[in-house]
Amino acid sequence: MLDRLLELDTELFLFLNGLGSETWDSMWLAITNEFTFVPLYSILLFLIYKKYGLKPLLLMVLVIAAMITFTDQTTNIVKRSVLRFRPCACEDIMDTIRYIAERCSSNRSFFSGHASNSMAAAVFGGLVLRPYFKKLIFILLFWAFVVAYSRIYVGVHYPVDIICGMTFGALAGYGFYRMNTYLLKRFISE
Repeated sequence: MLDRLLELDTELFLFLNGLGSETWDSMWLAITNEFTFVPLYSILLFLIYKKYGLKPLLLMVLVIAAMITFTDQTTNIVKRSVLRFRPCACEDIMDTIRYIAERCSSNRSFFSGHASNSMAAAVFGGLVLRPYFKKLIFILLFWAFVVAYSRIYVGVHYPVDIICGMTFGALAGYGFYRMNTYLLKRFISE
């Protein structure tokens, strides 16, 4: 059964990756670049500052740093344990995919760090700012989906890598949001 799931995953990857065109390659390369969204993160931090103040912002920056470290390091631990090759490094399909990333990393594929980190940030930021911006979480979730899909587009992750990464990221984002809520009540009560 696992073999069939991986086979379907590869087929879906080949289909989705094959939808790309040179016209859109530079856009997807920009989306997959981890520094492209620094302005978005800066705006979210500014909104948190404006709505909560300096002390809560400083506490949240610590929680966010812990969240990103947690999701990123857990992703690396899982990748080292699962040992699934990236599509761009898989000899069976590497000659048939559209590979446009700058390099095919030697690290493993399962699960996607981009997907887990962007989803954790989207869930956390959306929930923290939900009392002030009700629809922001939907925009952030859409952004996380786009970032995750970019990893398939550039040829470095399978759909299952993305789905598992996003699921883990959503759980981490929610868990750290709950921790943040507790810490704010405990140490920064109004």
